Amino acid sequence: MKKSLTTMALVACAITISGLSHAQTKPESDTQDETGITATVEFDGSSSSAEQAYELDSSIGYTFTRHFGMDLGMPFYFLNGSSASSGIGNPTLDLRWKFPSLLNYATVLAGSAPLGDKSLGINTGHATFDWKNRFDHSFNRVTPFVEAGLSNTIADTRLFVRPYTAYGYNSHFRAGADVDVWKFFSVGAAGYDIAPFGNQTITPRGHSNNPKIPSQTITGGSSLAKDDGYSLWVDASPNRYLDTEVGFTRSAHLDLNEVSFSVGLNIGHMIHHSQ
Repeated sequence: MKKSLTTMALVACAITISGLSHAQTKPESDTQDETGITATVEFDGSSSSAEQAYELDSSIGYTFTRHFGMDLGMPFYFLNGSSASSGIGNPTLDLRWKFPSLLNYATVLAGSAPLGDKSLGINTGHATFDWKNRFDHSFNRVTPFVEAGLSNTIADTRLFVRPYTAYGYNSHFRAGADVDVWKFFSVGAAGYDIAPFGNQTITPRGHSNNPKIPSQTITGGSSLAKDDGYSLWVDASPNRYLDTEVGFTRSAHLDLNEVSFSVGLNIGHMIHHSQ
């Protein structure tokens, strides 16, 4: 595991340094209200005692107005538990709205089709949805935020690629803050809670030595998918095209510590800039 963590750190640092060498200053104008084509490519990685998981996620979409847009995404997974495996994940369509004001509000409704590789344990055999709502407001360098949502699965995040896939209804909550530290560097912290209700199905991604992660697909009560914990992260966005992040997540319910990194390239901003 130490070797995997070292490799992950070197990859993240190398790409970050590459981005910094091309960055001059922050963009003069904010591009949040740009309309037109959106396109991103992101590479995420997580390592814990349960598994090492990497995800290459590409998406393309369109922002119709300053309030509404949509995206179609396709993930590709590289899983390295007891045996290495890779394959296509479930394609996802999301609809997003945002309403900037004194208290910024954004909501995203995402749906996934069960078309991914079942051998990886990432396809539940059911269509899934995730509805997330976020409120935030900036006070100088500090931006507190609160998120709440409803879902019939537990979605992976940039900070936590889970060692299992879940199917069953749950409400999920997250609250924390981002702090601008210096130029394009920021740090953040957040706590999360997943509150399932009704029957839950858990499918492991490979085999794990964690006794709280099942070795095969099981179905049971809501306690199967319950989780809570916290995350810490450092983010560097040297320009409007590149975003890098290194984070740590502690899952209290699973007794699991996970280190993660993320490197994202915003191709949509490159297209707008070239035009």
